[in-house]
Amino acid sequence: MDPHPEDARPGETEQERIDRNLGDLLQELRVAFPGVQILFAFLLVVPFQQGWTDVDGTAKRVYYAALLLTAISSVCFIAPTARHRMRFRERDLTWVVESSHRLMVAGLISLGGAIAAVLLLVTMVVFSDLFALVMFALLVALIVWIWFAAPMARARRRA
Repeated sequence: MDPHPEDARPGETEQERIDRNLGDLLQELRVAFPGVQILFAFLLVVPFQQGWTDVDGTAKRVYYAALLLTAISSVCFIAPTARHRMRFRERDLTWVVESSHRLMVAGLISLGGAIAAVLLLVTMVVFSDLFALVMFALLVALIVWIWFAAPMARARRRA
């Protein structure tokens, strides 16, 4: 039994709700994943650019953090497709939807961190480290608010 039947629509069966939730999840992936692919591609070519050897150790660590977070986000966003492929014949869609939801949230957290780390890296190279840290903190706050805190606050107000 699915622990979240509250999103059922009138007259909708449990199986129809699970199928709809899976479709919604896959549609959300179609929006999120191209951004991750573009960011990953950008990060993969950076160290091979002329001038990369002039970048200091801190910038290289920030770069690697961004690369790693982007890879984690990619794994999390690809997981629902892999889970569906591995479990759909056993009609285990409830588990696929529930576990994929958690992986999507983990992917969003990783993606937010990767975006912020890339901004930090670029701003460190172009401007000062202090300005970079301020912009990093502002972007992290924006991502946390828009992606997570505002929807959670809305849920609490409605409850």
